Amino acid sequence: MGTLNLGMIVSVAFIVLALVVIVAIAKSILMVHQGFTVIVERLGKYNKTLTPGLHFLIPFLDSVRQRIDMREQVVPFPPQPVITSDNIVVNIDTVIYYQVTQPEAATYEIADPMAAIEQLAVTTLRNIIGSMDMEQALTGRDQINGQLRGVLDEATGRWGIRVSRVELKAIDPPATVQSAMEQQMKAERDRRAAILTAEGVKQSAILTAEGEKQSAILRAEGTAQSTILKAQGESRAILQVFDAIHRGNADPKLLSYEYLKTLPQIANSSSSKLWIVPTELTAALDAVSRGFAGRAGEGDEENGASSSSVDFGAADNIADALAQTTLEDVNAALASARGEAQSATSEAEASGTGSGQRANPDDLLGQAPDTPII
Repeated sequence: MGTLNLGMIVSVAFIVLALVVIVAIAKSILMVHQGFTVIVERLGKYNKTLTPGLHFLIPFLDSVRQRIDMREQVVPFPPQPVITSDNIVVNIDTVIYYQVTQPEAATYEIADPMAAIEQLAVTTLRNIIGSMDMEQALTGRDQINGQLRGVLDEATGRWGIRVSRVELKAIDPPATVQSAMEQQMKAERDRRAAILTAEGVKQSAILTAEGEKQSAILRAEGTAQSTILKAQGESRAILQVFDAIHRGNADPKLLSYEYLKTLPQIANSSSSKLWIVPTELTAALDAVSRGFAGRAGEGDEENGASSSSVDFGAADNIADALAQTTLEDVNAALASARGEAQSATSEAEASGTGSGQRANPDDLLGQAPDTPII
């Protein structure tokens, strides 16, 4: 019986010893994953920092103090109320990107690094935003981010933490201020739209006026050119008729007939209110009656030479004569016509003086003039 109890005690002791050995072996082997470090203490004092890989510890003497993530971390902070320089309370959401560079300092220099970073970010934001008004706070995010990152990086450097960047997620003004800002932006956009519309109307009016101006100028130039060409054509026609009459050596019958044909046109003019029958009309009628009635008299003997033959020059007919007609200058033709008229007047006055009486214009019209009157 005593031997049996002793055997059981030895068996239990052996089992306990085996369990202790197994536990010791398990605690002496430590696996560190990539991106992490482990702070190891021996008898409560910092011993070493384990890097990624397989490590062996002394059982019951070495202990793991903290496992630290060496990767870059992202920590969002809740909205913080901040007062601007123009006494407007805004809520600002921030996001901080940080990374542990010294595991020992991050473990032993600061008790709670995240709480410290959050409080430091809040106080720094209040200092920065407090020196800005609402407009500057909304438009100066890059400036706020740079100042906040500089302050946090300087403070957390001795904690073994590097703040890589700080971002402001949102800056939320009060609802009343936001509504006023929206109305202001709407009014500004309406003003810009009105200015752009006015500019468009102005440019359209300018272009329309320029087009009308150019059109009026072109129409005026066309009218002027048309009038000039028409006047030149009429001038050439008058000169051609004048030259043809001179070439044809028209007799008084033809001239009197053409004179009578012109009188109804003068009478039918809309501007003619009173028509005076000239004294030459009786002489013209007498010449026509003598020419068409075949009455022989003194007038026929005097005009026989001029009415019996018409000289067309070297041409065979009137068409050939007109084809060979050349136009002379208008001023020269008018000067020549005035000279011939003056010469005829002088001869008539001289003839009337020699006979002791003035020449009657009616008698001059009935005779064959040397120079046709145009």
